[in-house]
Amino acid sequence: MIGFPHAKINLGLSVVSKRTDGFHNLETVFYPLHLRDIVEIIPGPSPSLILSGLPLAGNPNDNLVIQAFNLLKEHYPVGPLEIHLYKSIPSGGGLGGGSSDAACMLKLLNGFYKLEIPDIKMASFALKLGSDCPFFLQSSPCYARGRGEILEPIVLDLSGYSILLVYPEVQISTAWAFSQIHPEPATVDIRELVSDPVEDWKNQLRNDFEIPVFRQYPLLQKIKIKLYARGALYASMTGSGSSLYGIFRKGQIPAAVIDPSLRQTIIP
Repeated sequence: MIGFPHAKINLGLSVVSKRTDGFHNLETVFYPLHLRDIVEIIPGPSPSLILSGLPLAGNPNDNLVIQAFNLLKEHYPVGPLEIHLYKSIPSGGGLGGGSSDAACMLKLLNGFYKLEIPDIKMASFALKLGSDCPFFLQSSPCYARGRGEILEPIVLDLSGYSILLVYPEVQISTAWAFSQIHPEPATVDIRELVSDPVEDWKNQLRNDFEIPVFRQYPLLQKIKIKLYARGALYASMTGSGSSLYGIFRKGQIPAAVIDPSLRQTIIP
């Protein structure tokens, strides 16, 4: 059985308060992108993970796909599998690839073993794997609150635009990024902002992480400035970084928008 977990971008991101459990309450819009990894599961004599595509740092046994497998195994009769993971979504860039892979694994196991896990229980499993993981159990735009797990589907369609993703070779610690934030209640409703034309987002739709991250990594701010200089209607960092994106009129992303040494992907 095979699945195709997708990436996401954040449209606006406000850190509104610190929680007693050590996490933070957020407000953001998750928007799914047609940039996908591949996860395939095959019955095997013992659990194994075979990686290909973009390189992944760290111990493969710590991969969220394996964590998802082990989590369900604690509750259901899940047998040994050979797991193939092909990475197209860069890791550590705020695009949600690891969480998306984990959510995909949960869905694959649920279908492969006919477990018929209720949606609310699947969401609780997903939340144990990552704050944004519940979003990836579905694939439509959502307004997210809480840690990112309180989801409200919204009507938003960017298929009439082209999106350019830029991946700087910068690894940003999520814990560090949160430590630089002073939470404040949001002064605008992100749901209302994203219902406005994309052309109106530039001076209203903000990611709170940009101020401290840009201060520490000036290259990222330069990339955002270049995206606007080359014609982006809206540009932002996604999540706590380090990936940035620009939204352009359909088919109007110019060649060599950014430094050619940086990895880029166009979502046409």
